[in-house]
Amino acid sequence: MDKDLVFVQTILSDEMVADGFPVVYKGKLNHELLKLFTSMAEAKVSKGCSDISVRRLVFHVIVECVQNITRHSDDYGEDGIGNGIFVVGERKDYYYIITGNVIKAHKVPKLENQLEKLNAMEIKDLIKLHKAQMMDGEISEKGGAGLGLIDMIRKTGEKYIYQFLKLDMENHYFILKVTVPKK
Repeated sequence: MDKDLVFVQTILSDEMVADGFPVVYKGKLNHELLKLFTSMAEAKVSKGCSDISVRRLVFHVIVECVQNITRHSDDYGEDGIGNGIFVVGERKDYYYIITGNVIKAHKVPKLENQLEKLNAMEIKDLIKLHKAQMMDGEISEKGGAGLGLIDMIRKTGEKYIYQFLKLDMENHYFILKVTVPKK
């Protein structure tokens, strides 16, 4: 069985049974699918949330998460677009976006260190880090300056929930959950 599907069955099954999902997708993520996801999520979020700033933040996080998969997944097609899993859901007090994608094992320590560092920072320090990265950040070979993860945690005020599942000696499956409070 596909390891991505095992992930969905084991990690997400409780949430799927409890609440259902407005959006669940596995595969190549590109601009056209991003537009589709945001329109589907907009319809769902708009029904349950009258606060425009919360709705905008949910869409911002969706865009950032999908961009992270398209740019940083180590499982991609011939066109260079990353593959992954993308989930948008809702709980009583928050919305959540869960992504999953393959990354090379040698990238895990650096990414885990970055996530731990961000989770430990206060909002004021995240704001300073974001400004510094905007001014002095180096652009990576994939076109990012490391702003996405800083920006999401800074704007949501919520810690990242993440896990690295070892697939084999060379690859891990990176799962990231970002929550957006409804208030």
